[in-house]
Amino acid sequence: MSDEQRNTVWRFAMIFIVILLGFAAVIGRIIYIQTIERDEWLKVAEQQVPAHRPVKATRGNILDCNGRLLASSMPQYYMYMDTRVEALHLKNNELFNRHIDTLALDLATIVGEHTQAEYKTRIVNAFRRGEKRLKVCDHRINYLQRQELMKNPLIKRGKYKSGIFFEDQHRRIKPYGILASRTIGSIYGEDGVGNSGLEKRYEKELRGEDGMSSVQKIGGRYESVTIEEAKDGLDVRTTIDANLQDIVENALIEKTAERNAKWGCCILMETQTGYIRAIANIDRSEEGGYYEAQNHAVQRVEPGSTFKTIALLAALDDGKIDIDDTVSVSRTPWVYMRKSKHTDAHPMDTVLTVRSALAVSSNIALAKLITRSYEGSAKKFVRRIEKTGLMDSVYSEIPGADKVRIDVPKDTVTLSKMSYGYSVELSPMQLLMFYNAIANDGRMMRPMLVTDIQQNGETVKSFKPEVVKSSICGKSALRDIRLALHDVVWDDHLGTAAKKKWSRKAQSNLVSIAGKTGTAQLFIPGHGYSPRHHRMTFVGYFPEENPRYTCICMIEDPQYPYDAGMDCGSTVRVIAEKTMAYTGCYVIREGERVLEKR
Repeated sequence: MSDEQRNTVWRFAMIFIVILLGFAAVIGRIIYIQTIERDEWLKVAEQQVPAHRPVKATRGNILDCNGRLLASSMPQYYMYMDTRVEALHLKNNELFNRHIDTLALDLATIVGEHTQAEYKTRIVNAFRRGEKRLKVCDHRINYLQRQELMKNPLIKRGKYKSGIFFEDQHRRIKPYGILASRTIGSIYGEDGVGNSGLEKRYEKELRGEDGMSSVQKIGGRYESVTIEEAKDGLDVRTTIDANLQDIVENALIEKTAERNAKWGCCILMETQTGYIRAIANIDRSEEGGYYEAQNHAVQRVEPGSTFKTIALLAALDDGKIDIDDTVSVSRTPWVYMRKSKHTDAHPMDTVLTVRSALAVSSNIALAKLITRSYEGSAKKFVRRIEKTGLMDSVYSEIPGADKVRIDVPKDTVTLSKMSYGYSVELSPMQLLMFYNAIANDGRMMRPMLVTDIQQNGETVKSFKPEVVKSSICGKSALRDIRLALHDVVWDDHLGTAAKKKWSRKAQSNLVSIAGKTGTAQLFIPGHGYSPRHHRMTFVGYFPEENPRYTCICMIEDPQYPYDAGMDCGSTVRVIAEKTMAYTGCYVIREGERVLEKR
């Protein structure tokens, strides 16, 4: 091989080696980037990708039956300032210096968290430090405050010249305050998730669907561009009437406070539909005031003597007793099977009819009647109550509502106590549903709190009144029990809710009411049932001749002296009179009061 050939081969070899080394360097760099510098380059890449941000959907409203707001999401805003904005620093900070005093004055006047001097000091110090995100106001401002601030000569220049921008947050408000607060419910967390009441039950409908925006650089500036629009939540229209709710709530608060009771609950139901027109729950605070803390309306308790109506209706419909049957009662306790002692709140030595026994609310009479009817067949007693529909399910749209507890007793001694409301538990809502069926010619209606779901005022889903049981009993038993409930209010000699010298109780000169009182001793853990602490109840319907509404009032542990007719019966009377006046059911024709259909 000649020298020229060797030189040529050498040159090609060198070129190949250089290419190979270059290729190896590229491969090595790729491996280095993908391993050693991987995280750093990923961060750089993320900064180049437009930032995606969720666009919060506005939560739907909760409305009363007339479309008035019971709960709504109102926008509120955090106010920030980017003091590094270039426009503020031009010509020796001319724009900033010209408007800082006006800005501080408007903040002090409109927001009012600090004085003008304090606002100015805060902003000037941040400007000197070059803060990117100064929180101008300590707390969120409302929509009206934001609109006023937007008139400020600096702010209205926009965020790229003033450095001031607002971030909106929606806050749930209840325009009527505590009105039906526990039933409406609450939300929690930054996402505003329904936590209780209707807010929780209809979370899916109220919540809506969040949208998406992207921060992109447009024309040298970063702008928020909507990728997907948010779908606002739907509105929930309830059966509650804000005016009736106000009537019920005020009557309950007044009586509960007057009696210094632990808590009170009151529900007003429309008889034919089962619509809940008002529902109030009041608890006494440690300071002595009253507020809504628990939803007592759907929490079960021992009902006391209001259960006597349920027990008697079962025995009447089973043909075990007749309304005119008699039973003897005495001033001394009646001891059953040497184990169970029964006493009356109104002791007397006499003979009562079944009708009178309910009117005077005799424990002894009921214990004798029910044990005589179902001795050895207590299971049949409970099964008869089940047939009314009372125990089928929880007839309430409020999450966490308790179920009825009426267990088959293991012995007749327990049955004797059950006859007048012990060893059984029902919520005020369930008691109301049962008495409403009596008022509604035996037809039991499901208590309803929501009539429809709306979008922009248009109904997208509606809920019709639901019949739980077409008839809870036969016509004869129903007629007899209604006669006895009439006597509770209108028999001045025996009725526990009838007019007395010191109180009209449930008797009204304006509207006829029928119903039943209930007094239950409270069970104190470690001490048993206390004769000094009671739960008082009255549940009834009105007008008696053509029932439009059924109402229950329950008051826990009122101060002595306590009387269910005086405490709860009078509360229902006040509610009935004001309800009839508000709804305009009564008109005067030729000097006589006449009931008209609305």
